[in-house]
Amino acid sequence: MLRLLSNMSYSIVFFGTSDFAVPSLKALLADQRFDVKAVVTQPDQPVGRHQVMTAPPIKVTAQENKLAVFQFEKIKDTEALKTLADFKADFFVVASYGQIIPQSVLDLPNIGPINVHGSLLPKWRGASCVQSAIAAGDKEAGITIMLMDALMDHGPIISQTATEILADDTGESLHDRLAELGARNLPDVLNQFAQGKLKPVEQDHTKATACKLLKRDDGKIDWSKSAEEIERLIRAYNPWPSAWMISNKKRIKILKTRILGVLKSPRRHGEIFAQDEKLVVNCGDNKALEILELQPEGKKAMTAKQFLAGNHSF
Repeated sequence: MLRLLSNMSYSIVFFGTSDFAVPSLKALLADQRFDVKAVVTQPDQPVGRHQVMTAPPIKVTAQENKLAVFQFEKIKDTEALKTLADFKADFFVVASYGQIIPQSVLDLPNIGPINVHGSLLPKWRGASCVQSAIAAGDKEAGITIMLMDALMDHGPIISQTATEILADDTGESLHDRLAELGARNLPDVLNQFAQGKLKPVEQDHTKATACKLLKRDDGKIDWSKSAEEIERLIRAYNPWPSAWMISNKKRIKILKTRILGVLKSPRRHGEIFAQDEKLVVNCGDNKALEILELQPEGKKAMTAKQFLAGNHSF
């Protein structure tokens, strides 16, 4: 393994796409021990109703810092391999990139390919690790910094840091906290690893759990589940893919809820109704969820009070 003198900087090619990766890139750019040579990200994608071609968040940050940006359609292609080999980088640093990186690419950096992952591996390998931790009722989440291999989130662990999952955490709030936690740890972990002060430890693969890439339809609420499960899922899926239900043939996003307890008068599961000036839904365990914030189809987000004022039928 290559060791560099203390007065030299480690050269890095950074792989990332989403908002999660931005704090890590900024942390490396701000640290004189590192020299970010280029950024590799996903191609621009059409976004929104009008399908406007939009750059990934990491590309915007890279361009603001005048970094070279590469957007390979397939990272395993010969063109990508040759381009990346020419950098002769000490590290490849990967955070929320979005493509499986082949071993031929992972073998290129002098010191190693490093991944910043938003879970306490081996739990929650995959793309929806933040949402999965909240939805499952986990008490803590965390950041794993690992030495990569060609399998998804499978490589040996260099460093882990845990953080408590709060009772009001959403997918967004926990995502942002983990992104900052990863960025705060990354520079020192890279430096200590390069100096041989941190040794990778193999994961216990028998304890691995996986999570999938979420789609919009995954947010449809199954009202046969318990109120606790549904409340967690609503928080986990805020803002993406958002939890939703159908009422009067229209989709309603449910943004924030509170568990009320067992209903005195039985209602069918998933029935939405007004009770004591509250907007309520019955769940599978016959406990009620009070809807505090929601977004009817084609409208802006609003409080339940605002919704009831314009929907007297409830």
